[in-house]
Amino acid sequence: MVHWVWCNNGFLAGGFTTKRGLTVLGGSINFAGSGVVHLTGGVAALCAAAIIQPRIGRFDHTGKPNPMPGHSTPFVALGTLILWMGWYGFNSGSTRGITAHGCGTVAARAAMCTTLSAAVGGLACVFLGRICSKTFDVRMVCNGILAGLVSITAGCAHTLPWAAGLIGGVGALVYYAASRLLLRLQVDDPLDAFPIHGACGMWGVLAVGLFAYPEYTAMAWDDGSEAASYCGLLYGCGMLFAAQLVALLVEVLWVGGLASTLFWGLRLGRVLRVSAEIEAIGIDVSKHGGAAYAPGVWVTRPKS
Repeated sequence: MVHWVWCNNGFLAGGFTTKRGLTVLGGSINFAGSGVVHLTGGVAALCAAAIIQPRIGRFDHTGKPNPMPGHSTPFVALGTLILWMGWYGFNSGSTRGITAHGCGTVAARAAMCTTLSAAVGGLACVFLGRICSKTFDVRMVCNGILAGLVSITAGCAHTLPWAAGLIGGVGALVYYAASRLLLRLQVDDPLDAFPIHGACGMWGVLAVGLFAYPEYTAMAWDDGSEAASYCGLLYGCGMLFAAQLVALLVEVLWVGGLASTLFWGLRLGRVLRVSAEIEAIGIDVSKHGGAAYAPGVWVTRPKS
């Protein structure tokens, strides 16, 4: 899939190096990988979570989810900040250079849009969590930041600042809705991998087709003469949005098909999941001879 989107002869690729006759609808834009990277992992995680089935005690007999929080909120917050910092290398570094003509400007714009989207995503989840749960949920805020980061990854070099903030805010809503939907469907995704990376990755791919600014998008195509055909739907162009939609569907079908085949094979081979006895005592104890954390931080599993 990386070849399809990021190589100059990929049928989903767009850009000045692309062989135009081979592309679908002129090619799609996925600057740093909302689709190629995050959507791939998120959809694969959804397939795995659905096939492996929920953890013991995650849902009660009525289907209501029982809370199973992680062992350390400070570690969650620290990990989020580390990821946020790394995202600048991920997004801005996708210019693959800094000294070539225009690369510094593009890298700076990518960094600015990355910051705005992450910040708005986190703030949106602050208020959303307060409204929905009457608390300031740190874990939810961290996931909102990550949702904003994933959402802007595809278009960080091609959108205006206000659009980057809007993309991050909508990304937070997409994350929350997807997370609640999985619980309603009794799909146990412990890390919210699909809501953050899969659902927000999908939104990020489509967001390029909506908000790509003509001047910033034109730089990817030859001398800019095709800018009128390759900008966001908001600016009156539909070609790019159509290309983004096709790329999204192809990526979901490809990853979902391969991941489902793999995980169903592992399940049929009885190697995908540990036994109920091992799950009850913990894999750290059963495989490594001791608990990884002090007993005081363990969360008692509710009765199923």
